[in-house]
Amino acid sequence: MADSNDFGFGTQIRKSPYFDATVRWGAKEFSVYNHMYIPRDFGDPEQNFWNLVNDAILCDVAVERQVEITGPDAATFTQMLTPRDLSKMAVGQCKYVLITNADGGILNDPILLRLGENHFWLSLADSDVLLWAQGVAVNSGLDVDLCEPDASPLQLQGPKSGEVMKALFGDSIMDLRYYWLRHLELDGMSLIVSRTGWSSELGYEIYLQDETRGGELWEKIMAAGAKFGLRPGHTSSIRRIEGGMLSYHADADLKTNPYELGLDRLVNLDMDADFIGKKALRAIRDAGVTRKQVGLRIEGPPLQGPNTTFWPILKGSQTIGKVTSAIYSPRLKQNIALAMVSADEADIGLECEVETSSGIVPASVVEKPFFDPKKRITSKAYTPVTPKPERFDLR
Repeated sequence: MADSNDFGFGTQIRKSPYFDATVRWGAKEFSVYNHMYIPRDFGDPEQNFWNLVNDAILCDVAVERQVEITGPDAATFTQMLTPRDLSKMAVGQCKYVLITNADGGILNDPILLRLGENHFWLSLADSDVLLWAQGVAVNSGLDVDLCEPDASPLQLQGPKSGEVMKALFGDSIMDLRYYWLRHLELDGMSLIVSRTGWSSELGYEIYLQDETRGGELWEKIMAAGAKFGLRPGHTSSIRRIEGGMLSYHADADLKTNPYELGLDRLVNLDMDADFIGKKALRAIRDAGVTRKQVGLRIEGPPLQGPNTTFWPILKGSQTIGKVTSAIYSPRLKQNIALAMVSADEADIGLECEVETSSGIVPASVVEKPFFDPKKRITSKAYTPVTPKPERFDLR
């Protein structure tokens, strides 16, 4: 790309504060997410995966726009948006939540950050939740203010991310617990740092609160991480599918409910507080679901990239579901996938077929997540160990 200023499709799609820096560091392809460009390719997705799981990568995820909720009724209003019980959420804590509509369908699956007693951020997946929240607020009778703040996150992810953070902020950063945040400053830049990320690896998200200093922050982190093998990167489809992490619009949408995804823990129907979709979700729970998300092992040669359409899943002459996210894992040496199937066809070991873009191939239902199911990597400091091949046998 000769000149990053010449890249784009007009001003309606925004460039992140880190856009120019990612181009300098080798970003080759972008897609659009929350009306903003996001780097999707630094040359080799498989090498990006190995960089992530063995060392560390820095990713521009400024596309994860924030919905800021403030005002005297901020806590009550935030609870209204999600079925997860927030009554014990402390200031400085983060939670993975679902935003549901009146039918119990999923609008978004953001990380919720509580920055103050009446100060919240929803760090969004790809959908216009700010508009939804503003619509809800109009007739809520609650005293709240909603906006998109000047907050642009980077993700520093991988087993050596802690070493990079120590180089930047000192040893005290190692006290930051999983799914907690801290207000920090670096060379006069105001930051929110959280122990979160979209990688299933040890990692941090660094929210810059001054969009004019994006290039400066990017370069400072890359310089601090050079001796630890830090590389520029992008969110890894391989690692997120290994970890069973959802991608909104692929694995979940307005027609998907939490129970189909096995996310019952994110729904509390017994709390006194009301939330949008409570009645519908109670009815869905009581009736039971007709679909379930499962993991699949897909036979055949390694997939050359992620699926770009929903592949039908067949059992005999019947279509029993669809593949929502598929990839080849070089670590597991398997084609793996997340899929939505009929509830009565969701048993582990079920044999089926998948109609891929290159033909029909055998597949079987397997446990998910495919790797580190207890999330021990993300929840505490972790030293990667070269595994024996049989550890990854999905059969």
